[in-house]
Amino acid sequence: MGEIGEVKMCRRIFNDETSQIGDIPFFKIGSFGREADAFISKELYSDYKTRFSFPKKGDILISAAGTIGRTVVYNGEDAYFQDSNIVWIDNDNINITNEFLYYILQIVKYNTEGGTIQRLYNNILKSTRFSSPSIQEQEKISSFLSLIDERIQTQNKIIEQLETLIKATSKKIFIQKIRFKDSNGNDYPHWESKYVGDILNIGSGRDYKHLEKGDIPVFGTGGLMTYVDSFLNDGETVCIGRKGTIDKPMYYDGKIWTVDTLFYTHSFQDCIPKFIFYLFQTINWLEYNEASGVPSLSKTTIEKIKVQTPSLEEQKVVSQFLNTIDGKIQIEKATLEQLEMQKKYLLQQMFV
Repeated sequence: MGEIGEVKMCRRIFNDETSQIGDIPFFKIGSFGREADAFISKELYSDYKTRFSFPKKGDILISAAGTIGRTVVYNGEDAYFQDSNIVWIDNDNINITNEFLYYILQIVKYNTEGGTIQRLYNNILKSTRFSSPSIQEQEKISSFLSLIDERIQTQNKIIEQLETLIKATSKKIFIQKIRFKDSNGNDYPHWESKYVGDILNIGSGRDYKHLEKGDIPVFGTGGLMTYVDSFLNDGETVCIGRKGTIDKPMYYDGKIWTVDTLFYTHSFQDCIPKFIFYLFQTINWLEYNEASGVPSLSKTTIEKIKVQTPSLEEQKVVSQFLNTIDGKIQIEKATLEQLEMQKKYLLQQMFV
């Protein structure tokens, strides 16, 4: 890497030179590749950009801390980047094009002497070796891989649009701006106001470490943890976080075990579990947070939440309608995963 060009970084920006609002986005390692949460003045930006190192349009920015080796193409926008944590190679594009370098950086293995890299030091980056073909072949490879990247971006937009659609539609359904009719074209009965505790029971998760390995999933607020040989619930359930992530309801159908940070629901009365799942997604759970530190919920708090529910017949229609959109989202996510796997495979095959 060191033969391509020098490792560069922006001038250091101090905390008292940043603000939460401002003219120029200032990307730190935590916001790298996302939205900036800090800003600097236009005057400081213009001064430092002129007097000190600054990336050229097309340069590949590299994270040197946090998640090592993440890359972002600098497209020439007005922005500034945290020194030492975000770096780039000052490539002249004579022997290696930036487009090709972008893909190399996604698969390159950095030279270390064992252990996990805590920081991507300049000497590590400069001493990292890779193979490269002629400029003409680099351009062909980059062009082909960029087509896959464009397809991945399109797929992400499709998923984002569907997720926006289901969120907006759910909101309208649950405030009854959208109503359905029965098979005869008649209106369903009015929705009734009930407490959550009147329509279902809430079960508490438990420790699983005393259990043997098995095929029954164990879930926490962070998702799937492991598999065991016993279960707390068998059938449809909607889980909600007790502590930690409390605003991400989860639907599951089958045998399940949850740890003590995740509630599960059972014994549903005059309600359909899948409907409850979509209903729970419309609740602002953080509004019911009971802790000043790590977000927490209690059974009592959840049971006292008042909700509106329609007849069982309309619940079925609502659930089927939203489930159709949900199914489409899952199909598109599976397609995205296939595209990402295809790209990963091609990168490995092209650069072995």
